[in-house]
Amino acid sequence: MRELTPANARLLERFAHHVGRGICRFSMISPGAKVLLAVSGGKDSLALSLALAARRRWVPVDYELSALQVEWDEYPMTDAERGALDAFFDEIEVPLRRVRARIAPPTFHRKFSCYTCARNRKRILFDEANRIGATTIAIGHHMDDIARTTLMNLFFHGEFATMMPVQPFFSGALSIIRPMCEVREAEVARLADRLEIPSVPNRCPNAEKNRRGLMKDILRLASRVDRHAVSNVYGAAWRRNEDYLPPNPAAGEPGEEQDREPGGSEADLLERWL
Repeated sequence: MRELTPANARLLERFAHHVGRGICRFSMISPGAKVLLAVSGGKDSLALSLALAARRRWVPVDYELSALQVEWDEYPMTDAERGALDAFFDEIEVPLRRVRARIAPPTFHRKFSCYTCARNRKRILFDEANRIGATTIAIGHHMDDIARTTLMNLFFHGEFATMMPVQPFFSGALSIIRPMCEVREAEVARLADRLEIPSVPNRCPNAEKNRRGLMKDILRLASRVDRHAVSNVYGAAWRRNEDYLPPNPAAGEPGEEQDREPGGSEADLLERWL
């Protein structure tokens, strides 16, 4: 990694420490783990890659990192953007593999949605994890993303559900982790700007017009009234007041773990919540 100014080195160390809070709180990465980084090319996934690569030098936990970028044929990058990303991952000493694919195969005849895109990306990631023997996939969702998803599930699915910091799949054989779960989006943006991380713009025409963008606007307005609005929504999943919630006949006994949505499959979880 290139030499950083003292101020930027402190910024990176502080950012990696904040990422580490989520990792330690939820026991995300065990010694000897093979971690596959899900790289979109945006600032979030690149900041996560940088933090996890830097953190290996500071913590007594040895883990292996590799990265996969799914590049959609419908929205290709420029040669310059590919070159900049390749150089970035060479610099942080993380091997990067790039897969070209179509968002939806020719046989797909259902109505297309953002969930279709996310589901297909995750399936490619699952295939890569299986190919290299990784049991953990790290995704660059931050606290603001998780809060927005919580509101989306409440508004549009009519249920209390969220993105879990650690989400097991296939009876625990594979887990998706979100190490930036306790990092705010503004902190990610500050790191990306100061360290000049070579992020690639999101060319999806629905990027700012979908439901997630609406939730972003709602939380922005709420934060003007209470600056803790985002962290309050994020933390609400761990602060349930059962006295003011009705009993759920579909749920297990108190304390019983549910590894899937009642009446749903792991594929349903993948499509709805990721």
